[in-house]
Amino acid sequence: MIENTDLNSGWTLICNVAGRPDLPSSIAAAVPGCVHLDLLAHRLIPDPYIDVNEITNDWVGREDWTYRCSFEASPDPDRIQELVFDGLDTIATISLNGEEIGRTYNMHRSYRFDVSNRLKAGANELCVTFRSAYAYGAEMEEHYGYRPNNYPGPGNLMRKMACNFGWDWGPTLVTAGIWKPVRLESWARTRLAETRVSATLAGGDGVVTVHAKITRQDATAGSRITAGIAGISQTIEIAPTDEISFELRVPSPQIWWPHHLGAQPLYTLDIELRDAVSNDLLDRYSKEIGFRSVRLDTAPDEHGSAFTFVINDVPLFLCGANWIPDDCFPSRVTAERYASRIEEAKAANINLLRVWGGGIFERDEFYEECDRAGMLVWQDFLFACAAYPEEEPLRGEVEAEVRDNVVRLMPHPSLIVWNGNNENIWGFDEWGWRPIIKDGESWGLCYYLDLLPKLCADLDPARPYYPGSPYSGTMEIAPNADEHGCKHIWDVWNDVGYEVYRNYIPRFCSEFGWQAPPNWATLEESVHDAPLTPVSNGVFHHQKATQGNDKLIRGLGGHLAEPATMDDWHFATQLNQARAIRFAIEHMRSHRAVCKGAIVWQFNDCWPVTSWAALDSAGRRKPLWYAMQQAFDPRLLTIQPRDNGLSAVAVNERTLFWRSKISGQRLKLDGTVLAEFEFWRLLCDRFEAKAFPLPSDIATPDNGRDEVVVVQMLDRRAFHYFVEDIDLKLPKPEFTVSVTKTHEGCDIAVTAVSFLKDLCLMADRLDPDAVVDSMLVTLLPGESHVFRVTTARSLSAADITPGTTLRCANDLVTKG
Repeated sequence: MIENTDLNSGWTLICNVAGRPDLPSSIAAAVPGCVHLDLLAHRLIPDPYIDVNEITNDWVGREDWTYRCSFEASPDPDRIQELVFDGLDTIATISLNGEEIGRTYNMHRSYRFDVSNRLKAGANELCVTFRSAYAYGAEMEEHYGYRPNNYPGPGNLMRKMACNFGWDWGPTLVTAGIWKPVRLESWARTRLAETRVSATLAGGDGVVTVHAKITRQDATAGSRITAGIAGISQTIEIAPTDEISFELRVPSPQIWWPHHLGAQPLYTLDIELRDAVSNDLLDRYSKEIGFRSVRLDTAPDEHGSAFTFVINDVPLFLCGANWIPDDCFPSRVTAERYASRIEEAKAANINLLRVWGGGIFERDEFYEECDRAGMLVWQDFLFACAAYPEEEPLRGEVEAEVRDNVVRLMPHPSLIVWNGNNENIWGFDEWGWRPIIKDGESWGLCYYLDLLPKLCADLDPARPYYPGSPYSGTMEIAPNADEHGCKHIWDVWNDVGYEVYRNYIPRFCSEFGWQAPPNWATLEESVHDAPLTPVSNGVFHHQKATQGNDKLIRGLGGHLAEPATMDDWHFATQLNQARAIRFAIEHMRSHRAVCKGAIVWQFNDCWPVTSWAALDSAGRRKPLWYAMQQAFDPRLLTIQPRDNGLSAVAVNERTLFWRSKISGQRLKLDGTVLAEFEFWRLLCDRFEAKAFPLPSDIATPDNGRDEVVVVQMLDRRAFHYFVEDIDLKLPKPEFTVSVTKTHEGCDIAVTAVSFLKDLCLMADRLDPDAVVDSMLVTLLPGESHVFRVTTARSLSAADITPGTTLRCANDLVTKG
């Protein structure tokens, strides 16, 4: 059997940096980790997430660094001994006992070096020297020539996490280090060099396809493979070949479903490699897999061409969010943090996370948790917002990286699509790249249309591949067309108000978003300006979008009054973000017959920042999180403009039909009923959006500034206003509050005296660790709502401060 010696301890970081006499010659280092974290642990740099410390750390990424450790070993002529690095960031030279054994150029793949003849009995010294990515990038620009890149730095000229070099939501923290585990692997005779596993459905059966490659110490040695799952097993002799493929067919397995549709049964697949003569166990592979089918329907139709994911033969509307690296230092993200984030996504009614192409292929724990949670995964290949050379050595690195990660990730039932790139085809077509890229010069297209699809077809043919996001299915059609493929909507936010979302009915929207600052507790933890203002040094530094603060204020225009205080700026921009995304999602879902997915930009943050995220870097829910929870509810009731009037649209993503009385009223804001209706039964079938035209006396106001439409269907309720808040006669907020202690914290009951629009309890301002179950609640006069708060702090009604901890849109109405 393979023997593994963990080499993750005992490392030292050598700190001989010219011009930095303040640094010790060496410090203890953590592996997995990176230089920044080691320096931070020894208080040799300030925390780059705090205030403007990011800029004082810029020098770290411009230096070369060496990691060194000593380990005990014993040479053994009867065994192969290999050093295995699961991840090196990025340009590294590896030496053993003073002898170079290899060089690496790719953060996104693993490496294996045979050191059988280089180990000494007793202590062995292992050194890994990392070259500055900036210095290497300058060399590569000389080699390839310039390629357009929407962000600073040479991230498109090497295989490194692109957002390391800064993004419009992330800092510039150019890392280096051993970011995944290291081990010494010892084996004899034969080992599994590559094990490719896919699982799908064929009729009522589950089909597991296994393709195995083996490496032999002795070319004449015979071996056999035994694979077993769900009581089904198969044994195959594999001498003298080094590759073998076979299938296991499992009768009537339980089917794996996305979480909103069913359960996530997982089966353990065990594969053993044994000696053909002695039957000794030589190597083993074990993986939890699930049985489900997936295809991407892009067939032409009356609207253009579809972009519909069909899971287990069910065409779905996908309620998604984009996932970025959850920390600028990915080694710091634990399995528990992955689980917490994915649970938060699930609680927000998200059923798909898109792993975005400017980051990383996440660690195994991420995908394993998605499998368990029923969270679908869209996986980008790692190309984003730039032109990429197709020449060597980059092309070879891309091919090795893709092979490495497709083989690693393809067993996961949660993973439903490989996507070629993020915005690069769009960038070439519409961002002014054409004049910059010389005739015949490569920019990445052959990766997306040739290399990647061929590799996916060879390695993972049971899973869809799509060339890009956005992409219309052919280079003959503009890449960001409404009628074909997947679309990104970024003129909304960048140039126009969120009402423009209604101008688009895409086939699938894989990016759209709106900014807001992080929660107040997160802001206070990361910025120490006195006073805090939108443009104070720290707050402004934690806004990375071009003219981001200006866009926040411009985006309020026509909706909310421009805020006069920091508290109002914080609440108004968070509220506007939540409303913008809820508006867009409800619009797209109401057109379910045409549009089959909405993936919000973005779910998470990598550091404390004003961004498009729903969950800030501390894991605190912004109001947007609650808006997504409401708008992505599998049963949604929304009011939308239709045929020169208004319709209530019921949208049902459940497996059972939704049948209920539907009723509604047009009221004055003081609760006076002006018109009402009741329809005895509305039937909305499963996976359907059903529109119900509202009577004209409901849809037509007498005085739109003082009226609201409320429609009810069972426990779902929808509101419609004839004017925006800036013109709405919202009353001064009046309410009563009572607090009841519970086992988890407390219940805070609010009873409305006046009409309250989008009532929010800012739990983090009561306790930084508190979590509230609901937000953005609208109450008619006399109605009540209970906010359930999880907190260790004892709270009373006196702690609930109107206008600070308890806020609503009424607070933002222009005084007078």
